[in-house]
Amino acid sequence: MDREHDVTDATTPDGATDGAAVGATDGAAAGATDAAMPGWRRNAAIFLSGQTVSLLGSMIVQYAVMWHLTIETRSGSVLMLSIVFGMLPQAFVSIFGGVWADRHSRKLLIMGSDTAIAAITLGLALLMVSGVDDLWVIFAALAVRSTFAGIQTPAVSAMIPQIVPTDQLMRINGIFQSIQSGMMLLAPVVAAAIYASFDIVAVFFVDVVTALIGVGLLLLVAVPRLVRADDAPVSYFGDLAAGVRYIAGHGPVKWLMTLFAVTMVLVGAPSYLTPLMVTRTFGPEVWKLTANEISWAVGMLAGGIVVAALGSRITNRIALIVGTVLAAGVLTAGLGVATNMWVFFTLGLLIGATFSLMSAPSMAILQETVEPEKQGRVFGFVGIVMTVAMPLSMVVFGPLADRFSVESLLVVAGVLLMAFVAGLLAVPSARRSLAQVARPAASPEEADGARPAAGEPAVRDAAGA
Repeated sequence: MDREHDVTDATTPDGATDGAAVGATDGAAAGATDAAMPGWRRNAAIFLSGQTVSLLGSMIVQYAVMWHLTIETRSGSVLMLSIVFGMLPQAFVSIFGGVWADRHSRKLLIMGSDTAIAAITLGLALLMVSGVDDLWVIFAALAVRSTFAGIQTPAVSAMIPQIVPTDQLMRINGIFQSIQSGMMLLAPVVAAAIYASFDIVAVFFVDVVTALIGVGLLLLVAVPRLVRADDAPVSYFGDLAAGVRYIAGHGPVKWLMTLFAVTMVLVGAPSYLTPLMVTRTFGPEVWKLTANEISWAVGMLAGGIVVAALGSRITNRIALIVGTVLAAGVLTAGLGVATNMWVFFTLGLLIGATFSLMSAPSMAILQETVEPEKQGRVFGFVGIVMTVAMPLSMVVFGPLADRFSVESLLVVAGVLLMAFVAGLLAVPSARRSLAQVARPAASPEEADGARPAAGEPAVRDAAGA
């Protein structure tokens, strides 16, 4: 992998031929990182491999179920119910999933969730083989899968800082974002091949296998034990309330999550409405709709690769995040005035890239800034934002699309996003809070002795303890 090659080769003689000083500095930093967290490259590689396989299986099921319901029922109401059962349980359970991720082994929570999802999917497949193919069976399976995803997702985000050094979080989050985007390109192709050649049951069996492979690979990952700073027993609801108070009282976290939530709502509109605009404006041909989806996915993949390649060399992450959100607003408004189909697809690709360029640094900042014993709860609320914000945008913009042109709604969404960013930057407390986390994490040797100043957020050390 070229991105990893840049890190591992920093201490080799070849790396020092043309830039000895730079090579020596990079080598020292890499050595300090390895000393602070030995074996992190192996753990990160195995973890990402397992998540890739597991994610592929989940996304194959997602696409296949959507197509199966569409072909068998041809009902918009059925598709709406599938979205409700497939998303709302995750949003609700994420509240408690974050608390569990701070109380229990995140590794076991991920493995248990994957195993439970595999068991439910296997049960559904066996029921359908026996002739039971009622809609309620599929809806029940979607709800259970969504429930365990609400447990798994906060644990995954919170576990990454336990196995990855602080100064490598940007790179790893960029790689993870690239993997997720890559699956958006690969999963529909694989799902179509399996579903067309066999049936929906075969898709479910594939998901069971990929989930078990993910669990097996995670067994090989060494995860340090998480020690809570406070030893006093606290109720689950007490932990949940403490998480809410923490987010509300922690300036950088509060403002970053606010920016993220509003962006998801206003970027959710174009992501859902662009197929409608393609159909109305450029024609209903399937290849055009496919090209539209591919352009967004390729953009997200490219943005993730850029973040992974640059890593900690991005010196001002807040400037990158704010700049890409502003660019997303401009580009979204541009979608509304685009009259050429290929220009429209190009704008979609660029918006996809801005999402990755915003998302990966945001996740890295939260992983660095939030104390390890509170990360599960914080990422639980991030999961709620990601699960609810985009459907919420469709609740608002969807009915409006039946009364007004999609072009006008895209322009409005883009202008609102730009206006929100301008308003956020006009708030002095928001500017001060975001400035605290603009600089990347300290190098491992600096982090060992560094302590946050009064009033500043505590940054976790490189060992992930």
